[in-house]
Amino acid sequence: MRSATQGEKAAIVQELRKEGHRLNDLLDAIGLSRSTYYYELGRTDKVEERNAELSSEIAVIFNENRKRYGVRRVHHELLNRGLQVNHKRVQRIMNQLKLFGKRPKEKYHSYKGDVGKVADNIINRDFSTEKPLQKWTTDVSQFNLSWGKCYISPILDMNTNEIISYNLSTSPNMDQIRDMLNKAFERFPSVQGLVMHSDQGWQYQHAFYRGELQKHGIIQSMSRKGNCYDNCIMETFFGRLKNEMFYGFEKDYSSFEAFSNAIAEYIDYYNNSRIQAKTKWMPPSKFREASMMEA
Repeated sequence: MRSATQGEKAAIVQELRKEGHRLNDLLDAIGLSRSTYYYELGRTDKVEERNAELSSEIAVIFNENRKRYGVRRVHHELLNRGLQVNHKRVQRIMNQLKLFGKRPKEKYHSYKGDVGKVADNIINRDFSTEKPLQKWTTDVSQFNLSWGKCYISPILDMNTNEIISYNLSTSPNMDQIRDMLNKAFERFPSVQGLVMHSDQGWQYQHAFYRGELQKHGIIQSMSRKGNCYDNCIMETFFGRLKNEMFYGFEKDYSSFEAFSNAIAEYIDYYNNSRIQAKTKWMPPSKFREASMMEA
């Protein structure tokens, strides 16, 4: 067992003094000189003073992001703000402040329709891209609320992780898919040669969906039967979405309108504020803009 450092001894003496013990007796018992004791206390105060400003900034970042950021994201956001600090120091301060980011609780599964096959698995787990608007992926995920079920159908860009468009509905029908596609093509009218990946759900076998992809020059790709890993990018997004704004907050959404507003707010936050390692610690939309400027 290691012996206590001078700083630790000073801290012990300081605590025991609060119980009424004489300073000289404590210093003699613990083997610490009076000058060293006061030096260590002064040094501790300076460390706490330096940490106070950093702690405040960490708390601001943590709360700005609705308590969703863990050590890694808080650390990189500090770097983005011009504060050069070691991640271990950030971790230590966050532990002291009891600031713990959200972590996935379970493996998430999206809603699946009947299985069939109308397109090859062109993606074949090759999610790599060189620029935005090369590969998109889509899927549908279900939410269970006290007043009923909701289904979200988004399109995600594999390069930027940006949500291109989405639709939230109480029923997973073709109107939902139609609205999602219309919003996507309104934002990005020219997508010839893009690959759109999905599972083998009935929506993606439908003539309307296939026709819309063909009309815009999009190549359709489908996962293998019952293999969620073939579309793990979208599965990851669903897990993140549910973990950060749904699980534990279900009772906050008393109506479809309330839930719809919360989803819209989260998607806006996710696209325009939430930093990610994949996007060089930029939000997806800013990463897309930077990438397209370089092209």
